Amino acid sequence: MGYLSEKGSRKSLSQGGVLMKVQAKDVMNPKVISVTTGTTLKEAVRIFADHKISALPVVDMEEKLMGILSESDIVDYSSKLHVVPMLDSSGWISPYENPGEIFDYKQGFELLEKTVVEKIMSKKVVTVQKETPGPEVARIMKKKKINHVPVVDKKGKLCGIIARADMINFLASTGE
Repeated sequence: MGYLSEKGSRKSLSQGGVLMKVQAKDVMNPKVISVTTGTTLKEAVRIFADHKISALPVVDMEEKLMGILSESDIVDYSSKLHVVPMLDSSGWISPYENPGEIFDYKQGFELLEKTVVEKIMSKKVVTVQKETPGPEVARIMKKKKINHVPVVDKKGKLCGIIARADMINFLASTGE
């Protein structure tokens, strides 16, 4: 039993390894769970918890990609309201115990329940197309420091999504 070093992985990839021949469509999950811009954060948190995912592409009625919502987006936004989402239980808690602060975070809960994803989603989304080579997808994810990359067609319609785990699982299944 061995391990694959960075040098070994470069050699394997440069000498015609499986990843050199793979395209985004081979690695992507085509069964994408997505939301629309009008979905509330409360609904989005429920979807994250129910499906054990950490990113949701945001689409319009024609399935055109409009943005992406991540757990980090929700945590960042809720921290500004002094409310912390508990994604595993899909409930909301606040870090405050002072009764004087209860009113403030109660208002924060109500605001979170009414806020739509369009308000906090990342609008500048890094995407790839189905034919994008696997190594290029990996380079993009590493360079941009992103965990998920939506796969779109030439018209911007969502076709799938690739998570870092999808890349790892693909490599593991091929023996690379």
